[in-house]
Amino acid sequence: MLQDEVLVLGGGVGGCAASIALARNGRAVRMIEREPAPRHKVCGEFLSGEALEDLSALGIDVASLGAVPIDYVRLAASRRAAEAPLPFPAKSLTRKTLDTALIAEAIEAGVRIERGRSVQSFTRSAEGGWQARLDNGELCEAPTAFLATGKHDLRSHRRPDDPQRWVAFKMYYRLAPAQAAELAGASELMLYPGGYGGIQPVEGGIANLCWVVQQRHLARADYRWDRFLLKMQEKCPHLAMRLAGAEPLLEKPISVTRIPYGYLRPRTEPGLYCVGDQAAVIPSFTGDGISIALHTARCAVTAYLAGQPAPLFQPRLRSALLLQMRLAQFAAAGINNGPARAILPFCLRLWPGVMQVTARLTRVAAGQAALASQTIAG
Repeated sequence: MLQDEVLVLGGGVGGCAASIALARNGRAVRMIEREPAPRHKVCGEFLSGEALEDLSALGIDVASLGAVPIDYVRLAASRRAAEAPLPFPAKSLTRKTLDTALIAEAIEAGVRIERGRSVQSFTRSAEGGWQARLDNGELCEAPTAFLATGKHDLRSHRRPDDPQRWVAFKMYYRLAPAQAAELAGASELMLYPGGYGGIQPVEGGIANLCWVVQQRHLARADYRWDRFLLKMQEKCPHLAMRLAGAEPLLEKPISVTRIPYGYLRPRTEPGLYCVGDQAAVIPSFTGDGISIALHTARCAVTAYLAGQPAPLFQPRLRSALLLQMRLAQFAAAGINNGPARAILPFCLRLWPGVMQVTARLTRVAAGQAALASQTIAG
């Protein structure tokens, strides 16, 4: 059994970001990833200005990977739509492409990666560190661990149940030429009873459609994604227009269940730093999920390198994210409210700047910058 300085569980955005930063600071890092190779994941694939800065610092040139500029956000509900320019630079890139680049950067930095291995158990060791037993029986041990398993929980470290019972789907389409031209440079948020969806262009001339729905609404469509997608188009004709003549590029959507939106981890155990969705799960419509994964990884590494114990770091992280998370939850509750959903696009025609204000308020950059300075000082 080999012992490393740091064990990172999860090879997604947060896990890779933490691993790269740790390895570049001279730490011996072993990363465990259950997938044998990068794949498509349920993700809006929106890269905010903060995410772009963090990726650049990690050595990831998203432009060379084919990232698509996103300049506008459009909101559509019923038969109305409104548009506003984004108040920050943004791009769009598939997770498969991004994860591939991050894994390659982690290998270049010296991270030892175990791919295609799932963690069967994760416990404290007798010496006070952490042990992960893999599906092949191997035991990995390190004094410090970073939990970065994204939306998937380890049995021994489960987050609270999702009271709304959200189900998320993702499908790629090749849009009809006219619709692709209209969507170019925009991220569109579409509202319908029981949830919301987003569509935006990604590299390769295709579009990513993600949507979330409460399970009780999905039940009314007999739990069939295709029936619910038709209902979405009935309730939001703008989406029906976008998908007219579109070619689906997957046999069926990728899906994930039980997403605890609004979750903020209040505490952790000694030697265990939690990042990404294991630290905070922001409502998907904000487009801040990748940014949170990158920033929480950066701040956790900063805390670890500064000698700040994980039980002190995690509550500080929660405090730094609390305002942005609560504002995002408030906005999500508003767009899921029936009467508000019906009149919101009309109101935004009168005051499109509210989109820009909402986008700024739900960014995590300010809180994360404050946290970084706290951890260094601490």
